[in-house]
Amino acid sequence: MSIFNQKSKFKVKTEVLKVKQAVEPAPIRKPAGVVAKASRPSLSVPGSARGTPRASPIPPSSLHARRLQPSSAESKSSLGQSRKRRAPANTRSPATASPAPALSDSEPGSDDEDDWRERIDPTKRRKRAHTEDPDRRLRHPRLWSGQGEDEKPGIVQAADVASLADRCHPVMHLAQDEVAVRLRYPGAKYSERYELVWGKDKIDGALDIMKVVKLVASTYLTDQEAKPFLDQDNGIYRRLEKSKNTKDGKGFKEALADFNDQLLALQRRGVIAKNIDAMRGIPRELVDFILDQVYDRTVAPKVELLAKYENGTDNVYGELLHPFLSNIFDRTKLSSDMVFVDLGSGVGNVTLHAALERGCESWGCEMMENACNLAEAQKKEFAARCRMWGIAPGKVFLERGDFRKSERTLAALKRADVVLVNNQAFTSQLNDHLVNMFLDLKIGCKIVSLKTFVHDNKIAENDVASSILDVEHLTYPGGHVSWTAASGTFCISTRK
Repeated sequence: MSIFNQKSKFKVKTEVLKVKQAVEPAPIRKPAGVVAKASRPSLSVPGSARGTPRASPIPPSSLHARRLQPSSAESKSSLGQSRKRRAPANTRSPATASPAPALSDSEPGSDDEDDWRERIDPTKRRKRAHTEDPDRRLRHPRLWSGQGEDEKPGIVQAADVASLADRCHPVMHLAQDEVAVRLRYPGAKYSERYELVWGKDKIDGALDIMKVVKLVASTYLTDQEAKPFLDQDNGIYRRLEKSKNTKDGKGFKEALADFNDQLLALQRRGVIAKNIDAMRGIPRELVDFILDQVYDRTVAPKVELLAKYENGTDNVYGELLHPFLSNIFDRTKLSSDMVFVDLGSGVGNVTLHAALERGCESWGCEMMENACNLAEAQKKEFAARCRMWGIAPGKVFLERGDFRKSERTLAALKRADVVLVNNQAFTSQLNDHLVNMFLDLKIGCKIVSLKTFVHDNKIAENDVASSILDVEHLTYPGGHVSWTAASGTFCISTRK
């Protein structure tokens, strides 16, 4: 069963469906745009907080369906749970959603088809990067290869945000003194502290652990190496799944201990380091999950701070979700040797996403104080998380202030290959000012925006836009932004 429990859109014959039924069913994941259970606060706050598109804090796949919805009632209930990347609406930050771009949903070889095959036998394939970059080197420079000491990465532990102390309740019939466990990662010597508990709008420790196990085995190991972890009958993941479903806390902890021991052995044999060296891209499932881990431990606990934005101004918060961002990166052919700039970056979701998925130099600029503070917290946790996973992201730069006046941001714009502006809620004056800023962009630079800068009813300012920009009008499907579940339009403009 896919770790993300996505419904497959792949058309199969009835006989195959019968085979599917033979597998012990797991919870079915809700389609994009539907508010699911929480594992991350869904920043769908009413009004200015979440309802307008501008910068976007939520990443695509975190506490599972943390997708931001427009309805205030639903938003409040989902705050803290569904967070599929990522989402409030403030400056423009294309942040998140974990599903793959809609354009590939029905194509042969798509992620959905792979998930269908994996449901039948998860050992048949490993997770592959959607896009591979031959020039990218993924091994983190401080990867622990199994020998010597290792500095503690300084992550926010899962147990720091979801524990008995936070009024969560033990699961799987465990006593209060039995809920503490540790989880090993492929890139570090030290493990993360979890508590096997449940609480509303809190991290689901057992589910989080199962996702890590599945992603490690399917991404970092060969098919043969992954067999002890993914064997359909008695693999470690299967044991975790059965224990969770039957509320067997003791069995769950035993399977987790086996995972930690076997992963440590692989680290010491140099298997993890060797396999990372052979990778040239990161599967989107892993990208989304890492970003969600970061968001759930830094932004989600303080998500109410993002509600303090003013309607009718340029300071409205809204997010672009994971699938939308990946689609944008595909269309603009963003790669590790490029420079990406997010104008109005909110809590930094998009900036971090670009650096992780594509390995590029990634810049963001935001002026709202609360969003800037959360962005700094995300950046710190992001660096520590990437090290835990053994992955080297691109360089990240987050600037505070007005992007029209930030000298470092303006300098980065002159080198930029891709610029993102979530200008859905920007005033006409700010959009006109942006056009003048685009005069300094290099020829061929791609500008992604929610609204076009070139209008039919031309005035002096718009004449400038039409003379320097070639505009392509596109449509995104529902569930790709935080402020509405409906589909919408966006533009990719090329500097002439």
